[in-house]
Amino acid sequence: MAETENITGLYDADILVWSEQQAEQLRRRAANALDWDNLAEEIKDLGLSQLHAVMLHLRLALLNDLKAEAWPLSRDVPHWRAEARGHRDDARQRFTPSMAQRIDVEKLYRQARRRMPETIDEVRPLPVPDSCPVSLDELLSEDAE
Repeated sequence: MAETENITGLYDADILVWSEQQAEQLRRRAANALDWDNLAEEIKDLGLSQLHAVMLHLRLALLNDLKAEAWPLSRDVPHWRAEARGHRDDARQRFTPSMAQRIDVEKLYRQARRRMPETIDEVRPLPVPDSCPVSLDELLSEDAE
């Protein structure tokens, strides 16, 4: 019992050391030395972390695309387009097919629209679509501009 409390205490105190020790116990197949409850939570959180990272990159790609569309004459358009491409690339690298059913592109688009500035260089934006003009597949396509 004291060993289990010790492992759980380490989890709360230093998750990096805890994770290294747990990985070593897994490699040695030392089932009795594992912090099963926290290990299960961390594995679940790992998947959710990857999903949230993909959604963040997609939201940022949409925001940069929206800025380029809303302020097409801005000197920053090439930068915004490059940023959007970079975020789509990052999302594509982390994306797994099982994530598709959990990603609501319309919701990400609404969030991106809410994050748009009211003005850039004192210029108000041109109108942008109310709903997302691209699908998840299009966002993740290597051909996406």
